[in-house]
Amino acid sequence: MTGLLPLAINNATKALSVLLLGGKEYIALMHLHGEVDERLLIDTFKGFVGKIMQMPPVRSHVKRQYREREVYYLDILEIQGRDVLFRAGVESGTYIRKLIHDIGEKLGTGAHMTDLRRTKVSTLSEADNPVTLQDLDDGVYFYTNESDPRLLDRSIQNIERALDFLPKVFVSDSAVDPVCHGSPLAIPGIVKLNGFGNDELVGICTLKGEIIALGKSVISSADILNGAKGIAIKTDSVIMSIGTYPPYKRKDQGQWSSLV
Repeated sequence: MTGLLPLAINNATKALSVLLLGGKEYIALMHLHGEVDERLLIDTFKGFVGKIMQMPPVRSHVKRQYREREVYYLDILEIQGRDVLFRAGVESGTYIRKLIHDIGEKLGTGAHMTDLRRTKVSTLSEADNPVTLQDLDDGVYFYTNESDPRLLDRSIQNIERALDFLPKVFVSDSAVDPVCHGSPLAIPGIVKLNGFGNDELVGICTLKGEIIALGKSVISSADILNGAKGIAIKTDSVIMSIGTYPPYKRKDQGQWSSLV
């Protein structure tokens, strides 16, 4: 397989598992084991769009049992003889090789995958100017030996870009340091927010849009807007380093304290 592979460094690795849970897009080449009418092929592809049950292949890192997965779209791009080039948008954990096998079984001819390229991971795509590992290596060399950061800056993106798909809450500066220490986020610390439900993964951000941490919502955004009190988000994975924002100083006490 070739194509897009997100990599992370330092604290951004904590968000990588969340990013990889997002949907994927692939360009795949399927080889049919027999002749198939084009109309039947198109109709069969349409039948695999939506919720499907899939058994992971023998060579996989998960337990082999039927799992429900969603196929968002299957677009045939080109047909040459028994070779079918198509684009697939799928839920994370969907095996394209097995999908092709199942399509072949449905057609009654059999089929196997001959090539696969990943073109999207969640909100990241090949349109975002991805770089090769050689580009990254060159960027480190020029930065280290010639103090030239241009190639390295192009090679490494902010983690916020990769988490665009998450609902977010934006907090006051006084709430940043407590969240960096793992404290849950109370409602008074929230300045603005996107829509989300109960027990949903939410990004906690500064007013500048910097990601502080990821957490699970205790209540919905609607409850917060309707005047609920107490804890809003239980902090899970802290991404921002402690000390990036100073603790909040209460003037009436003359001392530093952590307020949310």
